[in-house]
Amino acid sequence: MLKILDRLEETFVILLMAGATLVTFVAVIRRYMAGLAIPGVQDWLLSLDLSWAQELTVNMFVWMAFFSAAYGVRIGIHVGVDVLVNRLNDRNRFRMVIVGLLAGALFTGLISVLGTKFVWENGAHYAWLTWRHLDTGDIYEGPTTPDLEWPTWKVYLAIPLGGALICFRFLQVAYNFYRTGNLPHHDHGHVEGIEEEAPPAPGEEDLIYRMDDDLHPRDLGKHEGDER
Repeated sequence: MLKILDRLEETFVILLMAGATLVTFVAVIRRYMAGLAIPGVQDWLLSLDLSWAQELTVNMFVWMAFFSAAYGVRIGIHVGVDVLVNRLNDRNRFRMVIVGLLAGALFTGLISVLGTKFVWENGAHYAWLTWRHLDTGDIYEGPTTPDLEWPTWKVYLAIPLGGALICFRFLQVAYNFYRTGNLPHHDHGHVEGIEEEAPPAPGEEDLIYRMDDDLHPRDLGKHEGDER
């Protein structure tokens, strides 16, 4: 089940990143191409209304930020200042790491709870009653976004959902650390999909640059076959 959640999390972030990049690219190309006096093409480009592109991109980046944060907690990519913690003995370090992870879970859990309340009062309650064909009474309908005219509660839904996922990731890391004593670590120099070659042996760092002739500098040490 966790592997499915991991894959959904990664796929969702990738789709948001790709979508935001594509929308921005199309909007920029349309803006510059519309300034060229190309018969027929210019009029068609000017007729396209892409005023919503910036708003959509911003909303996608908001969602991406929350879910990328959850991904970062899971793989240990977030930057942390642990100089003092690492100077403690093993017992106290274990306690401090647990306290830090639980504090992160508490903070993001509160964000999720308060975000849920905010979304509910910002139009989600009205939408729920309308969907159930119930009387809305004096329930606040909630505003809409300027360009896309989407209910803002749908955009703000990133706060409770993202906060809940980050909280879950903190608890997951804390549980794994309690059991194994290991924290997730991310190698910033590693590129996924690229195999890392073993480092050259001592003395062979410049092997690919050596030439077997007398025209280039080379090591003057004795080799096998030389007179001793």
